[in-house]
Amino acid sequence: MTSAGPLAPAREEERAAAVALPGWLWLPATLAFALIALPVVGLLLKADWPRIPALLLSSASVDALLLSLETAAVATALCIALGGPLAVVLARGRLRGLRFLRSVVLLPLVLPPVVGGLALLYLLGRTGLVGKGIDLAFGITIPFTTASVIIAQTFVALPFLVVSLEGAIRTAGERYEAIAATLGATPALAFRRVTVPLILPGLLSGAILAFARAMGEFGATITFAGSLQGVTQTLPLLVYQQREEDVDAAVTTSLLLVVVSIVVIAVARPRTVQGVA
Repeated sequence: MTSAGPLAPAREEERAAAVALPGWLWLPATLAFALIALPVVGLLLKADWPRIPALLLSSASVDALLLSLETAAVATALCIALGGPLAVVLARGRLRGLRFLRSVVLLPLVLPPVVGGLALLYLLGRTGLVGKGIDLAFGITIPFTTASVIIAQTFVALPFLVVSLEGAIRTAGERYEAIAATLGATPALAFRRVTVPLILPGLLSGAILAFARAMGEFGATITFAGSLQGVTQTLPLLVYQQREEDVDAAVTTSLLLVVVSIVVIAVARPRTVQGVA
């Protein structure tokens, strides 16, 4: 115990030396931070603060907020139910063409959302590849309904959960499952009792990111679902409509989205463990 005392100043010096940065990094870092932060400051300066309570409590804002929360929650649940197993397969699978499959899964990350909305429309629309059969067999039309909002949000948010969870699975490794197998555990039991607890933090982080992406989705939603108040008009779609009718209302709704995003980031950000030698 006594030997730790003299080593403490040395450790502090080592940590200080380790975090020393080249001076030239501060200029581009400052510019990058300004590029992100100053537009938000512009919104704050533009906001009509006396009108904010009335604007936030308007029927359109309340409907859009509730719809965004409900659809994003359902989309996140679908991402967990579908993306969780997909992430496990991508991380642990031994299939041919797995790299190609991963590229397809990540496609919504780089695909313009409007293109994704068109793809969904021509797949699930009344004359689409699958939608035509659904309409003929069940009389159900998917586009321009609340269900289409959830599908569009799931389409764009799913890769966020898959990427986060796949990384967590790869980091966890397979040694604990191998030990469980030597003790007689079946693959299903090892997955439920060993793998799931190990990857749970990554799953929660990915779910929060997926929720945030679903909340902010615009392009695929407006293309596939339209913008009908109380049915398909989420907060981003409301901002798009308000910017042509009432700029103050658009700014207020934008600030609401900023607040929601900050809360999501604060929850999703991993906590740094301090004091570890």
